[in-house]
Amino acid sequence: MPPIERNETYTKWEQDAITMLLLHLCALLICLYLGEMGYAEDTAPVIFVLAVFLTGFFTNGYLWSLLGSLLSVFVANYFFTEPFSKLSFSGPGYPITFVTLFVVGILTSAMTVRSRDQQRLRTENEKERTRGNLLRAVSHDLRTPLTAISGAINTVLEQQDTLPPEKQRELLRSAEEESEWLIHMVENLLTITRLNGDGETRLITQPEAVEEVMAGAAAKFRRRYPDFAVQVTVPDELLLVPMDATLMEQVILNLLENAVNHAEGATRIRVEIAGQGDTVMIAVEDDGAGFHPELLPQLFDRKLLPQPRSCADGRRGLGLGLTLCSAIIKAHGGRMTAENRPEGGARVCLWLPAGTEDEEETEG
Repeated sequence: MPPIERNETYTKWEQDAITMLLLHLCALLICLYLGEMGYAEDTAPVIFVLAVFLTGFFTNGYLWSLLGSLLSVFVANYFFTEPFSKLSFSGPGYPITFVTLFVVGILTSAMTVRSRDQQRLRTENEKERTRGNLLRAVSHDLRTPLTAISGAINTVLEQQDTLPPEKQRELLRSAEEESEWLIHMVENLLTITRLNGDGETRLITQPEAVEEVMAGAAAKFRRRYPDFAVQVTVPDELLLVPMDATLMEQVILNLLENAVNHAEGATRIRVEIAGQGDTVMIAVEDDGAGFHPELLPQLFDRKLLPQPRSCADGRRGLGLGLTLCSAIIKAHGGRMTAENRPEGGARVCLWLPAGTEDEEETEG
């Protein structure tokens, strides 16, 4: 039998009602305690004003503040205003107490509603900015394989009578590889840009051995750059991280390719994997010229960076800029930093929460 979904609006009403009642119950108990010492009559109005203020702050809209104001008026009138244990609205201080409680309730609710609306607007703007940055980060690299596919197919169609069969197969194989890469890239982009109601990325993760993911990325890198050496340092113990292995492999591969394509003067790449308490660190460093100091603070904000240079040999990049890499790492509950090494070159570090073999597949 499928689970019964509760109405979220009704649940929120329940929470607000409980909040209002608990606050006023606390106010009543405090006043009763002070009453034992003879201070309730003077302090009760102040305490219930505070209860109304907190009700407006912790609940949504104006309704609960107004109901809290009414409740405070009746409770204070019945328990702490002469004649005690009896409702009387003819006292000289009653109108002032009534108006004060209502004004406090309305003003607090108005400020709270406005503050929450502004926060919601900031969240939506940040979400849209993130989506826009992610799309800009891959738009250039998506066009490159599309152009390659179109060129290969046009060459085969226009020169099928003169082009050797082996060359035709080579072009078609190249187009197939580019199309497969595009499919994976679009799927991963949709995964990254799939935001839930709280503005957080949702991923399906399971514990994976970091060393195996690193080995997969290194193997692909060596096929593309057979003349470029990569030194990988891994610990003796098995390190597991809850992750989407495909996305994480792409992040590592992209960092390796960035070191080749965008690190001027780089001759070697070193990758270090280490466990640090409940986190796993993956560091990729090179011996090139390093990052420009002015770009370091905005390195993960693609809109502030110049467009990447094309590879001299015509090879395309993976299609994941540092902005998208950072988004993937954040989606896994980790963080990503970049710095220039004192001895020269750049260093990019990833920190990911460690997992265990017993962890089941979860949504991140």
